[in-house]
Amino acid sequence: MKNNKDGNDLSAVEMFAGIGGFRLAAEEHGIETVWANDVDENACIAYRDRFGDEELVEGDIRQLHDEIPSHDVLTAGFPCQSFSAAGKKQGLRDPRGHLFEEVIRVLDAHEPSYFILENVRRLLTMEKGSHFATILHELTQRPYRVEWRLLNATDFGLPQNRQRIVITGIHERIGTWKDGVTSRLASSEDLAEVPEDLRLVAHDFNEWTPIVEHGRKFPRWGLSREGRFIGHTLESFSESDACGLLRDLLQDEVDGSFDFTESTKERLSDNTPVNRFVNGVEVLSNQRGGARMGYTVFGVGGIAPTLTSSTSRHYERYKIGNQYRRLTNVEYARLQGFPDDHCEVISAYQQYFLYGNAVPPPMVSWVFKQLLEDDGVRLPKSRQMVLVS
Repeated sequence: MKNNKDGNDLSAVEMFAGIGGFRLAAEEHGIETVWANDVDENACIAYRDRFGDEELVEGDIRQLHDEIPSHDVLTAGFPCQSFSAAGKKQGLRDPRGHLFEEVIRVLDAHEPSYFILENVRRLLTMEKGSHFATILHELTQRPYRVEWRLLNATDFGLPQNRQRIVITGIHERIGTWKDGVTSRLASSEDLAEVPEDLRLVAHDFNEWTPIVEHGRKFPRWGLSREGRFIGHTLESFSESDACGLLRDLLQDEVDGSFDFTESTKERLSDNTPVNRFVNGVEVLSNQRGGARMGYTVFGVGGIAPTLTSSTSRHYERYKIGNQYRRLTNVEYARLQGFPDDHCEVISAYQQYFLYGNAVPPPMVSWVFKQLLEDDGVRLPKSRQMVLVS
């Protein structure tokens, strides 16, 4: 097993591994992935080509729990299914039959010291917050300090408007709440905007909101334990890295297979000029106010819209100089923070799906750093991030 920078051995299990975004981030910090799983054939081909055959087990995770070894860190970008409406608790859903339940099964069986989970932004608001409430409820029934935060790829040097909710847990054997309410995903600068009444509430756990009494949506950052939570919609991110512009990472030479066809150019002739930025994305023209997504033409003077695994999104059109084309698979890799050749064993067309479905390694690398550094597990200690003490 590899040693981290402080000489400690740490191991990770990567559920719903995809093409190994969490693994790349773990490797940056000397953490060895000892077991990984995914059910998608192309993702597994790319994963094995990049990392080898030893750790990856292809197949349905629901049938493979007996094969999962003990580990220190559990990572999972779990699928965002709908929970059953049959839950018996007010504001909660039934997790049974949902793939998130497989994450809970691993936590119960192995009680790793840490977990990092990742999902889409809308998880905070799905069905008036009931889905996220279910997740928090299930996690806080286990002996973990739970924290979440909405992160954007733009804060980690990637010119893509990709907002993702990250949920972390630290086992109570690593640290308790007795010394104050500590935050790993928000610095003191970020928390400066937290109102005083929330700081006061944080001193008294009984004043925390019961999860079953959640509102229509959850805030972008919060802490949770024992069926209660506190949170706030942090607007700033003090450690943000400049992401540059989309044009900064474009390939210099691109063959004509990515260009618009003549029939596409003809269809786009009916577009209405827009020429403005929406969430940092340069929109040059569209049809029906953007309702017909396939007819939107983007510029490269801003950032890219969120890459997705949806096939229809793989053909988004961009004006690059005097050329009109879609982004290449290599440019998708760069927008997600992967090496250019990470999925080279897979066809260019299939790579769009794989990259669009991946977690950006730079984003979760930061999360690894925040989660572990103050426990003396690895990186040199910088500062502890405290809401109240």
